[in-house]
Order: sequence, then C-alpha cells, then structure tokens
Amino acid sequence: MIWFLGSIAVVCLLASTVPLLPFGHGAVRAFDFPRLQIATLSGVTFLIALIVLPYTFSSGSVFLLLVAALALQLTKIAKFSPLWKRVVCTFDGNEADVSTVNLMVSNVKMGNREYGRLIHLIKQRNPDIALLIEVDNAWMEALSDIVQEYKYNVSCPSETSYGMLIVSKFPLISSQINYLLKSEVPSFDIVMEHDSGDQFRLIALHPEPPVLTKDTVGRDGEISIVAKKVRDYDDPLIVAGDLNDVAWSRTTRRFMRVSRLLDPREGRGMYNTFDARYIFIRWPLDHIFHSGHFKIIQMERMPKIGSDHFPMFYKLALDAKKAQSTEISDADNKDIDETDDVIEEAKDKDDDAVGTDWEK
Repeated sequence: MIWFLGSIAVVCLLASTVPLLPFGHGAVRAFDFPRLQIATLSGVTFLIALIVLPYTFSSGSVFLLLVAALALQLTKIAKFSPLWKRVVCTFDGNEADVSTVNLMVSNVKMGNREYGRLIHLIKQRNPDIALLIEVDNAWMEALSDIVQEYKYNVSCPSETSYGMLIVSKFPLISSQINYLLKSEVPSFDIVMEHDSGDQFRLIALHPEPPVLTKDTVGRDGEISIVAKKVRDYDDPLIVAGDLNDVAWSRTTRRFMRVSRLLDPREGRGMYNTFDARYIFIRWPLDHIFHSGHFKIIQMERMPKIGSDHFPMFYKLALDAKKAQSTEISDADNKDIDETDDVIEEAKDKDDDAVGTDWEK
C-alpha cells in the first residue's frame, strides 16, 4: 500500500511543480489547469495514508510529499474561494441609482447545433449585452431573430471556431474588429453608451487554445498585447471572453498586474466553465476582468446549452466617475519586460492558429 500511495504522492508533487518551469509550451502549461483536481487528489490521498499507513520514515516521506503538493496547489487556487478577501466590492446600494450592465458570455461551441437552448436562455435572462464565441454562419442564421431584437451588433462569423458575435441594447460609439496576431483570430474593441449616458469600453477575446504538442506563445501574446493596450486606460473597461487560460496561471496573473484590471471571482469562487460535459474535468476558462469603476451585483454560471462551456452571466454596477480603490499589485519592471518579450516572440512566429480544423 505504501508504494501505491507513495506513487500517487510523487505524481501529485510533480504535477504541482511542472507549471513553475519558465517554459511557454503546452506540455508545461497544461498542468496549470487541473489544480483543483490535483489538490483534491493530494488531500484525499493524505487522509487515506493517515488511516492505513503506520508511522515510519517511509510513510512520513509520503505525508511530506502530499502536504507539499497540496500547499503548492492551494497557493494558486485558494484566492478563488469564499474564504479569501474579495478584490471587487459587492454593490449594496439601490440599483435604480446607478448604471447597471447585464452581460452574458457564452462559448457556444461551433459544432453544437442545439440552437434553441441558447436562444431560450437569452430570451429568459434578457441581457443588455451577449458575447457569443465560436459563432459560424449556421449559428448566425439560427440567431438572426436575436440579432434583430437587439439594436446593435458586431459580428465576425468564421468556420474555424474563432468567430464571434456581440449583440447589445446599448448604442455603439465605436467598434473595431482587430486581428492582434493571427489573421484567423479576431477580437472586438467596442465603446458603448449606457442609457444613462455613461460610456464604457468592452474588449472581447478568444485567443488560441493550448495543445500539448505546441507552444502557447500565440495565446500568451494576444493576452499580453491587450494588457499593454489598456494599461493606461483610465475610463470604465471590461475585458471578457474565452481566454483559453485559467484564472490562476502565470499569464493571466501577469495580465492583471499589467492591465490593472480586477477579477471578480477572487473571494467568491472559481466559476468553472469548462468542460461542461464532464463534472470531474472543470476549470475557469471564460473570464471577465474589469476596471475599478464596476461593482458586482450578480455573477452566475448558467445552465448547459449543448456546448462544452457553461455560459456566464454578470450584473455589474457602473460608476463612471469614480473607480474603487483596490489592493491589486501593480506590474513591476520584470512583468513589463516579460510582457514585451512574449509579444515580440508571438509577432515573430509565422504559423497558423491552433484548432482551426477541430470541428471538421
């Protein structure tokens, strides 16, 4: 038994230390994703070892390995639990006195043809803005009534799983479809005007997914470009989308420091959105980051729609004149240098985007 439990302990510790390596490759970065699962395995194995193993030098080594693995995982994921301090305030005033923004974000999965489930959800929740990811021409046709019901939209359908659509009740002051690195990978940069007259900016992303056989430079580079782009932006701002990265990864945490944006999940929960099909393989891939001008009224993971992602619903209170003070750490010179290096490396690469043929 000690050899079996010891083997699990070694695997847990290795899986916990691999993401510490400074390599932007899918085979390394993949271990960033199942931190909750590895922490759970480490904790359960520790309890079993306590029950079945006699205390010897060998069993003590097993306990030590498991505690080390669990501690390494908790340093990354503990802040995404209700026990942690929240960095985004919960709005506790009268909603009638502020500008509220209801935002729905959903990766529909291009090959998913259960259109009615998403359409029903949109009509039921009636968001002010819906950001839909992996939209192809078939999805655009199915959503045509929804597009007509909303006054404003920006669309970029694609047959390569990188298409996007935004529908909005708020007027669009400006809208751009950008290709930050790859011609197959669009992003949206939109300024909207609330009914109250307050304006806010929304950047929508869906960078390349990580795969075990390739580096993650494309994904990391696009996220880094946006971080630098908004660093000195002082007005209300939301960055949302399927970033194909987890909330606690090195890339995402550096993005937050450089961009100075906040993650409302801290102190509230992980809100795991992928994989909706398998309960034991889930992590937070769909994100919203925002400036201190917003407070949280509601944040909810919504029911399945046939996709491999759960949709997310956010209700935000906007104070366009005053940003809340936060304790988020600002980027240092090392963060800025690393961000610049990742961007330069990504721009130098000349290859096709990952996953353009997955649905085929």
